[in-house]
Amino acid sequence: MNDNSKTFKPQLGLFDATMIVAGSMIGSGIFIVSADIGRNVGSPGLLLLVWLITGIMTIVAAVSYGELSGMFPKAGGQYVYLRESYNPLMGFLYGWSFFSVIQTATIAAVGVAFARYSAYIFPSLSESNILFSVGKLNISAAQVFAISSIVLLTFINTKGVKEGKIIQSTFTVSKLVALFGLTILGYFLVETSFWSENWQLGFAARQDLGVGGAGKIPTDWTEIAGITLVGAIAAAMTGSLFSSDAWNNVTFIAGEIKNPQRNIGLALFLGTLMVTIIYIAANLMYIYVVPFNEIAYPQDDRLAMAAAERMFGGDFGKYFIAVLIMVATFGCNNGLILAGSRVYYTMAKDGLFFRKAGELNKNTVPAWSLWVQCVVASILCLSGSYGNLLDMISFVVVVFYVLTIIGIFILRKKRPDMHRPYKAFGYPVLPAIYILMGISFCVLLLIFKTKYTIWGLGIMLLGIPIYYGVLANKKKSNS
Repeated sequence: MNDNSKTFKPQLGLFDATMIVAGSMIGSGIFIVSADIGRNVGSPGLLLLVWLITGIMTIVAAVSYGELSGMFPKAGGQYVYLRESYNPLMGFLYGWSFFSVIQTATIAAVGVAFARYSAYIFPSLSESNILFSVGKLNISAAQVFAISSIVLLTFINTKGVKEGKIIQSTFTVSKLVALFGLTILGYFLVETSFWSENWQLGFAARQDLGVGGAGKIPTDWTEIAGITLVGAIAAAMTGSLFSSDAWNNVTFIAGEIKNPQRNIGLALFLGTLMVTIIYIAANLMYIYVVPFNEIAYPQDDRLAMAAAERMFGGDFGKYFIAVLIMVATFGCNNGLILAGSRVYYTMAKDGLFFRKAGELNKNTVPAWSLWVQCVVASILCLSGSYGNLLDMISFVVVVFYVLTIIGIFILRKKRPDMHRPYKAFGYPVLPAIYILMGISFCVLLLIFKTKYTIWGLGIMLLGIPIYYGVLANKKKSNS
């Protein structure tokens, strides 16, 4: 039974909020994407530079959001910030993009990663195990298992925020400890270190421009410089940004956090700082344990497995990493599923989404929003195109991060007297630097990875006629 008079109950403390930030960020990316970064930039120095730039951008954005979270400690987070900084249309464009691409596609991609690595432990879950076909669409065991995991987590989160909190904290602590332990063990267990050999490349800018082909290690890398190097770094950052994304999910559940004016800003800083340190440490371990050509070209891009096999030997390393990625992706998706539904809830309250999405169930959670999110994410799991969504998601996400941080400047002018329990660190310099870096990243993606970034821009702009259609329908219903 739903009751429109129900409101969210603050049940999450600072630790819970920090675990949502860190847990939503750490999925499968840190175990995989450094291989693609290595192919794009060609040296350990630039590999680390890409992760460092990403970390700085993420932390600056997170501490800037602290000001907004203190001003608007409401469910919906970034959607609310954009609506208040600009207008309802801008908020809707974010919510529409969030529902159609950002959150649902990320949930699908993380769910499929969970299934893929589960197949190492349970081979029958392999993507090559086709269960049935619908026309030209082949449905694999991995896709069915990915959808099953999304459905299970959705069901658990309909039972209340405490249930979701338990899963989030347990899985986040487990993967933080395991990832930190793996990083430290790399320096003690590996028999042969490649640290000196790899650093002979230093910050040399090289790129495989098709020489290697289908995962083959090229004998000669192409030296790159100038605008090509800048483009290569931007292309490489799609992976690191995707791996560092979703830190803003904690802002969506502001209505369920105790003392949100203080705790959201602190959680954003602590969570992003913690993950950034772990990511850079993990890449230092890769450089120590694995020769650079193997960093760039591990089998099927499974870099962490290549490192673990050198550390532990045989199948143990493979199974250890498979279990670690299963834990990481399961916990990551729990945070994404829990938080995402609150955006649709707030949009529905504004009359800009399905009415039932604005209702809370007996456990004071937006169950209908959770299930509609589950349906869309499950459809994207079946599409088989999630691997191509990385560029599109990264582009759209950074566009809205930039717009939101510009909103800090707008609100300082529009509402100078509004209470700000926390102010953006380093304002105006650090937020301005992020804006410039974000705009540069998006422009470079449009130039160097046009196909999917154009699709992302198109889906985002499609929200404009949809918004006015919703308004017209709303006006008609009220007349």
